[in-house]
Amino acid sequence: MISTLLVANRGEIACRIFRTCADLGIRTVAIHSDADEGALHTRVADTAVRLPGAAPAETYLRGDLIVKAALASGADAVHPGYGFLSENADFARAVRDAGLLWIGPPPEAIEAMASKTRAKELMGLAPLDAADVTAVDLPVLVKAAAGGGGRGMRVVRDLAALPAALEEARAEAASAFGDGEVFVEPYLENGRHVEVQVLADTHGTVWTLDTRDCSLQRRHQKVIEEAPAPGLPPALTERLYALAERATRAVSYEGAGTVEFLVAEGRAHFLEMNTRLQVEHPVTEAVFGIDLVAEQIRVAEGHALPAERPAARGHAVEARLYAEDPARGWAPQTGTLHRFTVPDGVRLDTGCADGDTIGVHYDPMLAKVIAHAPTRTEAVRRLAGALERTALHGPVTNRDLLVRSLRHPEFTEARMDTGFYDRHLTALTEPAPDPCAPLAAALADAHGRSRFGGWRNLPSGPQVKRYEMAGEEHEAAYRHTRTGLAADGVRVVHTGPHLVVLEVDGVRRKFEIARYGDRVHVNATALTALPRFPDPSTEHAPGSLLAPMPGTVVRVAEGLAEGAEVKAGQPLIWLEAMKMEHRITAPADGTLTALPAAVGRQVEMGTLLAVVETD
Repeated sequence: MISTLLVANRGEIACRIFRTCADLGIRTVAIHSDADEGALHTRVADTAVRLPGAAPAETYLRGDLIVKAALASGADAVHPGYGFLSENADFARAVRDAGLLWIGPPPEAIEAMASKTRAKELMGLAPLDAADVTAVDLPVLVKAAAGGGGRGMRVVRDLAALPAALEEARAEAASAFGDGEVFVEPYLENGRHVEVQVLADTHGTVWTLDTRDCSLQRRHQKVIEEAPAPGLPPALTERLYALAERATRAVSYEGAGTVEFLVAEGRAHFLEMNTRLQVEHPVTEAVFGIDLVAEQIRVAEGHALPAERPAARGHAVEARLYAEDPARGWAPQTGTLHRFTVPDGVRLDTGCADGDTIGVHYDPMLAKVIAHAPTRTEAVRRLAGALERTALHGPVTNRDLLVRSLRHPEFTEARMDTGFYDRHLTALTEPAPDPCAPLAAALADAHGRSRFGGWRNLPSGPQVKRYEMAGEEHEAAYRHTRTGLAADGVRVVHTGPHLVVLEVDGVRRKFEIARYGDRVHVNATALTALPRFPDPSTEHAPGSLLAPMPGTVVRVAEGLAEGAEVKAGQPLIWLEAMKMEHRITAPADGTLTALPAAVGRQVEMGTLLAVVETD
């Protein structure tokens, strides 16, 4: 029986596993890099161990240090979570060889399925040889053989772009998983990404726990998931169950795993088997009323599953909250998460809390929010409403995109596929700021400042404050009167530093205000207070390429130097941030007149990387 469990992971999944351990009476051990010393997962665990001597991005890939940490802390079991070393057979063996219990499938099963190329061979399929790809095969998908989460993946539609895509995918996969192997497979446009959750014990019982639809993806990483997958014909569902059980039994699998498919034109195409817990496992837990982490632990301890799986009930939908800007190429965002609260009635899995810093070293996912209801319509509505009322003060996030996605007719009518964001991203990210937000912010800021000296007997001009909102400058004008603050076109019902109530066209509206430096949050709208006199030193020359996020310059285009002629869209510089590479391209045809970027340089958001002067 397990008494102390170490989680070989960080963030949200570590906190989620610790929650189950607390319910089961199991003591917990967290591990952390120097960057994660004060992270939430280290605070909620009973014990935390620092992993020394490794760079933050590499720390959780050091299996030798993790095993030492488990032994030093008195742990008798290790749970790998997902990502990092969760599908690394050598790590699983090292844990077992150290006399520790491994909460996961046998190393042999991981070896057979963790490499997507070997998994396809096991299922009687074979990937394309990159050297044999022709224009007839396009489009193709370059894909990392190890790991998941959309890293090490590139869609190639032009044969000339294949070599660069292979190189980029290898670099990204090696950084994320410690394995740079990639392969090529046909890319099926507009299919649905459907998967089957499996759970197997050591006594021969295999549960197929229904389907999940994970079609809404960005950069091949899932954004919204649900269970069960809506609208699948019963015969196709049974076919998916059969293939999933076949894959599970083929490798004598134990524990929780997921078999993934692309469904197109009524057919199921096997993608891979993930030999670990999936990010989206909570929707299955909600539908079946079980705790998959608890079941993983029981299976590892040798307990048998009941012969019949539990009955499914209702529908569940999950949305992943990311610190990223969907309107700017999904650029990851960093900074202080000042406030993060979610309404009651939904489940929140997170590794963040108020005051935490979102850094550059790890995946930008902040949390998962899950809603369960008797029907799909009710679950989707509940999740959208909860996200809309969530307070997120800090870096830019994808929250508004999630709300709009959940309410889009294509999603509500279950007509979505993996091309959803290719078709709708522009419309879904159109700014829709609240026009009353600048005035509410200005009134909250002015409240109490000039109660006795601000008003005048004689008429005078209004007070004006300027804000940046949704990329545009807005002015808010107000006056101090004998009875308080006033503004044209509205009735000011109440003002306070944190709450303003306005009556607009006969409708009374509340505005909750929070201010952090020059950043102001008014309900769900974020504004930046602008200075009265702009600083000219912050101006940049036309054609300046600025770092869209903090990160490290990992590559500069070969032969690139000041004076070089460049073409619009030509890749110039590669930044690595949050375990992914991001290309900086030339905005137009022109001449490179400055190149301060250099390989290995750490840059902050807004740092000048290059200047391209147009002809």
